[in-house]
Amino acid sequence: MLEPARIACTLPQVLSQIRAGERVWFDDGKIGGVVKAIEPDGVRVEITHTKPKGDRLLADKGINLPDTQITLPALTAKDEDDIKFVARHADLIGMSFVRHERDILEIRALLDRLGVGDIGLILKIETRHAFERLPNLILAAVQRHPVGVMIARGDLAVECGYERMAEVQEEILWVCEAAHLPVIWATQVLESLAKKGLPSRAEITDAAMGVRAECVMLNKGPHVVAAVGALDDILRRMQDHQSKKSARLRRLHLSEIHTGEET
Repeated sequence: MLEPARIACTLPQVLSQIRAGERVWFDDGKIGGVVKAIEPDGVRVEITHTKPKGDRLLADKGINLPDTQITLPALTAKDEDDIKFVARHADLIGMSFVRHERDILEIRALLDRLGVGDIGLILKIETRHAFERLPNLILAAVQRHPVGVMIARGDLAVECGYERMAEVQEEILWVCEAAHLPVIWATQVLESLAKKGLPSRAEITDAAMGVRAECVMLNKGPHVVAAVGALDDILRRMQDHQSKKSARLRRLHLSEIHTGEET
């Protein structure tokens, strides 16, 4: 390689808030690095995590900054234009990368100006900062809006660390149940089935865990119809075993089989 690769960022304002030593992750954690220097037209990142032979970074992939304290406004000019359209044609708005209560106050003020102050909000929890402030975010949102929470597990795993992902999603489920808020279980549910036509064993277990949420989101793929059918079957089987965060302790099919054998 003759010179370091250059990567564009669609929100260049954030570059001024990054500091040397902070971590950077690309494409849902497939490529990771550490900021080595701040330069006039960007930041220099040393790649420390990738496949043994390297990897490709395609266009329109996400950038995660788990260590960076971002204080930018929650709404860009494009966001405001998008919300004006959504307010006329939809029942709810998904707030991506919500971090602080002031983000909710900002979008609430815009919705009030548009005359749709009671439209529903989905708080997409996809950063470590949002997870840590989740109770505050909920309290700020429920004052005026029907509210739901999305566990955006792709970005959240990158931000919090994959080893903490199971614990983090459990805590979000507990908090939302206590607050009587619906939850969307999202990111890579039955991903292999939707894209390749064959699920992994781990995916089946993960989909079954989604019964504790009110909604499960699937990604697109050529086999998405089969994935929807499989998800429906899995959740119907699981709903007699689990209700939100509580086991139902129903009679097991296995006990019926053995009882029949004994008689």
